[in-house]
Amino acid sequence: MADADPKIQKPAEAPIVVEEAPVRKRSWLRPLLMFGVPLIILAIVGYFWLNSGHSVSTDNAYVAQDKVSVSTDVAGRIVAVGVKENQAVKAGDLLFRIDPEPYRIQVEQAQAAIAAAQVQLQTDQVSYQGTNADIQAARDVIVNAQENYGRQAALMKQGFTTRANFQAAEHALEQARAQLQNAQSSAAEARAKLATGAAVPGQNPAIAAARVQLDQARLNLTRTDVRAPIDGIVSQTKSLQVGAQMITGLPAVTIVSSKPAWVEANFKETDLDRMRVGQCAIVTFDAYHGLRLKGHVESIGAGTGSEFSVLPAQNANGNWVKVTQRVPVRIAIDGKAPREMIAGLSADVDVKFDGACD
Repeated sequence: MADADPKIQKPAEAPIVVEEAPVRKRSWLRPLLMFGVPLIILAIVGYFWLNSGHSVSTDNAYVAQDKVSVSTDVAGRIVAVGVKENQAVKAGDLLFRIDPEPYRIQVEQAQAAIAAAQVQLQTDQVSYQGTNADIQAARDVIVNAQENYGRQAALMKQGFTTRANFQAAEHALEQARAQLQNAQSSAAEARAKLATGAAVPGQNPAIAAARVQLDQARLNLTRTDVRAPIDGIVSQTKSLQVGAQMITGLPAVTIVSSKPAWVEANFKETDLDRMRVGQCAIVTFDAYHGLRLKGHVESIGAGTGSEFSVLPAQNANGNWVKVTQRVPVRIAIDGKAPREMIAGLSADVDVKFDGACD
């Protein structure tokens, strides 16, 4: 047993594997986060610190344009419409027409009233001339009555006439005098009808009144054609329908003026300390991305928005809470805008205090 069996072999020893320690890669993320982020924050803070106080901005701004609400001065039925929605018009263009027939009849009635007044004037003149003749006739009657009364008085003293004849002569003289007074009163009345008065010297009042009625009737007739008062774009034409009844003073259509638009920016009252008229402003629009227009402060409102509201705030109570007010500032756009300035568009306004607008 001492000798080993040559067929039996000893197992081979396993190789020894030496594990190498992993090489640690150098991380760059940690120093970037430690130093880069604070630097970025400092840069942002520095930018805003350097630029703060040089301008003030607001997004509470809107494009504004002059608008005219057109109404009719005379009531009536629409018989013709000359415009349609969003149509460009010039001052004097026909918008719509009211039925002119009732007002044409009023013109004819006024002309007839003038003719009637002229006829009445001629009648008064003839009547006045007749009163002069009546006065002269009454005076002649008085002369005869006085002569008869004198004769009867002389005969009465001599006893050659009766008291009845004397009294009859006396009565006839009184009647003649009364007749003269009536004739003089009629003449005064006729003369008063021919008077002109201080308001319209040299012109009969009845004729003057009739001519005024004629002028009013002609004016109403011309007002049946409702025309555009300004150049602009027609809007809100829904009520302009043939056959519709128009009421005096009721807005029928709106014309947006073709004059240059402006921007009404509502700034906080705390932003107005350094704002002055004439300062440069940059305007951008929500509707037109990339459009950047230059303008300037044209005027600063005389009151806050709440001051001119329909129901202004009443702060005279014990539950008063201070609210930052908004003041409307008018921004004029320099030059002609390359895009259409539609009234009501939202805008952002940045007013520069240092004068630089680039």
